[in-house]
Amino acid sequence: MHTLPVTSERVAAAKPRLTVGLDALLLSQDAGYRNAGLSRYIHQLLLHLPSASPDLNLVAYQGGGPALSDELMVRRPSWDTTAAWRRILWEQLAQPWALHRDRVDLMHAMVNVGPMVHRCPLVVTVHDLTFMRYPELFPAGRRRYLQHMTRWTARHAARVIVDSACTGRDVVELLDVPGELVRVVYPGLTMNPLPAPSALQAHRARHGLDGGYVLFVGTLEPRKNINLLLEAWSLLAARQPEVPTLVIVGGKGWFYESLESRARALGVTEHVRFAGYVAESELSSWYGAANLFVFPSLYEGFGFTPLEAMACGTPVLVSNTSSLPEVVGRAGLSLPPDDPQRWADAIAALMAEPGRRQEMSQRGLQQAAAFPWSETASQTAEVYREVLHNG
Repeated sequence: MHTLPVTSERVAAAKPRLTVGLDALLLSQDAGYRNAGLSRYIHQLLLHLPSASPDLNLVAYQGGGPALSDELMVRRPSWDTTAAWRRILWEQLAQPWALHRDRVDLMHAMVNVGPMVHRCPLVVTVHDLTFMRYPELFPAGRRRYLQHMTRWTARHAARVIVDSACTGRDVVELLDVPGELVRVVYPGLTMNPLPAPSALQAHRARHGLDGGYVLFVGTLEPRKNINLLLEAWSLLAARQPEVPTLVIVGGKGWFYESLESRARALGVTEHVRFAGYVAESELSSWYGAANLFVFPSLYEGFGFTPLEAMACGTPVLVSNTSSLPEVVGRAGLSLPPDDPQRWADAIAALMAEPGRRQEMSQRGLQQAAAFPWSETASQTAEVYREVLHNG
């Protein structure tokens, strides 16, 4: 009787694949602020991780919505986790048992907070630390929860993934995490194909914007600094007869109620349109038909919407704070987030210079092309392997 020699390759092939658990409970299908950047991050990672990690089993702990890949095992919570307090209870009380049941070797907390009880190594993605840099912009209960739990999770994690080098510096400084445990993995970009010029013209006509418009896209919450735009539009209206329409697209976040009253107080309601939440399938039309995109946010861990605007060929103006200059690079203009006069001057100048807008458009297209989701997933999977195999 002859037997084949047991080679190291055959032994390696016989080893069972290790299992990674993914907390995807913030994946949202709703029209609102939860279906913004964080939900998009989770959605795209669940789509791309299977092809980036064929050597790993992936278990997604997901509330609503269908499984995003046949190669993902989806586990549903035993109770509805739509409300924040229900989700937090499940993550802290039920998830540790689920990790044990599913024999998870590594847990990825995809949005800031992981379970305090966990027997396997933990990787956490910290998207931003706005609640520490600008605590006054958050309701007290939400602020205290995020500050305490994000700090605890990051300090007990084997690795901390961050969306930008700026956020990485904040994690080291504000959460006291050793820099050698922090990994910068830029999120990716996925946009629907840009409609043809005739379709973009039809989009303007359909929405009564034939004269062109300036666009903002983002959750309506204080850190987005929309009040600065309203003040800039007040300055524009005071000095020139023709004022472009400012279109504000976004789901309602906390403290949004004051924006419309502020627009009335400044006398700019005829120049400002609150378009509300827009489905992702329609965003490329809104971006592509705009003359400019403006984003004066006080703080961003990454900044999806400026990148999306650049991918649609729209010139971009952003704040010169946090990660935004890092994301737009030399393709956009960066301005102080506390100087409405500078914003008014820059908007007026660019609206009057189509040639300059075209140059910015070309640079923006090149910059946006450098952020594929496949690379995000590949680098994230490498962090898993680093922890699983090296500790």
